[in-house]
Amino acid sequence: MTASLRKLVFAWLLLIGLAFLVYAPALNGRFLWDDDAHVTRPELRSVEGLRRIWFEPGATQQYYPLLHSAFWIEHRLWGDQVLGYHAVNVFLHATSATLLLLILWKLGIEPGWLAAALFVVHPVSVESVAWISELKNTLSLTFLLASLCLYLDFDRDRRTSRYLAAFALFVLGLLTKTVVATLPGVILVVLWWQRGRLSWRRDIAPLAPWFALAAAAGFVTAAIERSMLGADGAAFNWSMGERLVLAGRAAWFYLGQLLWPSRLLFVYPRWELTAAWPWPLAPLGAAAVLLACFVLRLRWRAPLAVALIYLGTLFPALGFVNVYPFVFSFVADHFAYVPSIVVIVAVASAVWRWPLARSRWLQRSIAAGAIALLAVLAWRQCTVYADAETLYRTTLEANPSCYLCLNNLGTLAVERGDTNAAIEQFDAALRVQPQAAETHNNLANLLMQRGDTTQAIEHYRRSLASAPRNVIARTNLGLALTRVGRLQEARSEFEEALRIMPGYGPAAQNLEVLRRFGVGR
Repeated sequence: MTASLRKLVFAWLLLIGLAFLVYAPALNGRFLWDDDAHVTRPELRSVEGLRRIWFEPGATQQYYPLLHSAFWIEHRLWGDQVLGYHAVNVFLHATSATLLLLILWKLGIEPGWLAAALFVVHPVSVESVAWISELKNTLSLTFLLASLCLYLDFDRDRRTSRYLAAFALFVLGLLTKTVVATLPGVILVVLWWQRGRLSWRRDIAPLAPWFALAAAAGFVTAAIERSMLGADGAAFNWSMGERLVLAGRAAWFYLGQLLWPSRLLFVYPRWELTAAWPWPLAPLGAAAVLLACFVLRLRWRAPLAVALIYLGTLFPALGFVNVYPFVFSFVADHFAYVPSIVVIVAVASAVWRWPLARSRWLQRSIAAGAIALLAVLAWRQCTVYADAETLYRTTLEANPSCYLCLNNLGTLAVERGDTNAAIEQFDAALRVQPQAAETHNNLANLLMQRGDTTQAIEHYRRSLASAPRNVIARTNLGLALTRVGRLQEARSEFEEALRIMPGYGPAAQNLEVLRRFGVGR
């Protein structure tokens, strides 16, 4: 083992130890919100289920087949024991920090060890690491950074094997989470920062297949967000001006959270896009900063490179593409997981080069203090993720209008068998957000269980009024219509669900049952 490899392995072990120390309160945290939709469901736990994960869009909540294959393997290893799932997330988080350290060494950016440690302990990362479902973040980032690391080697020696290995890791990342689609853009910015120019033949042409694949993956994910998850309808009817305001405000919000992470929430209050002054200035402020960085590029390229990577990796969450969580809030800590890296690196580098902290002792004291402070904040934030009820009630204390938390407390009441408390929570959620498609669907499901099919049908229709492409609610409506004997209408709902998402299993199965009974047009 070479000296450099021993150094890297030693750093990896230290970062793993630091990560497990900080995330100790989360290691036994129970399943949260949509963990049950990610941890492999019973019907997918067989080898046939694994085939469905890969070849049947709609079999899983999102079409991320490698992610759900990882969950499939994890369930075989430790079933419903939460420790294994949490340990994997923490391990991958520390491994990503180690890959970041290696990349910074290759790029000659100091101090790489400080940036890696700050990334491990930054409290904004807690949502991605302490929440089991966000294996999509920790695993995809590991692929992203490993691919970038190999591509930097390829850029140096132009060996085909390195290029193919980097491309393979990029593909694996896309199959885990589509945010990896931003990688080729990041690579170009890094190469430009290094050399001050880009060559079509050397720099851009090799990445052309990457950009094409990234665009295709983004299109597929956006389509599934609309059809399967309900990121469509009245709740997403925003003008381009409103989307620009959202993008500008979100970009500043995340930067503020990364620089001063003092008030972190699972669900932040949802902004009004028509908000008064000064928020319409947010995109103009972001554009002004970009322009200033562009003007400065001839003398100092780093600020423009940082701004482009930050905004580029954040782009999928800026509001130009519909994502389902926007129905609850326009911002979430897990959206900042990847973009946080470039901000952390920039801050670590700036502190290290700060003229007033040139002494080695003072530099290390500032670094140790920052790591310790952020570690304490992250440790405290982990305690919030102990269980679902703690998470929702803690969020409601700071954000009483969080109808997602009210809705999910209703779901927890259903699981306890307390239907009266569940209805009370669902009603409270609908008072906050009358158009909440998921809450209408949940209330309808509860009414179906109680035998009140007529009211259930009404709530299913109200759910679809807000999210007309949600195949789950549409299939549930079909089932309710079947129960009251309105079979032709039920068939129409099943057929519409299959038109929106061809091959969607529950709709196809129920439609086949109706056909067997001779229900036709």
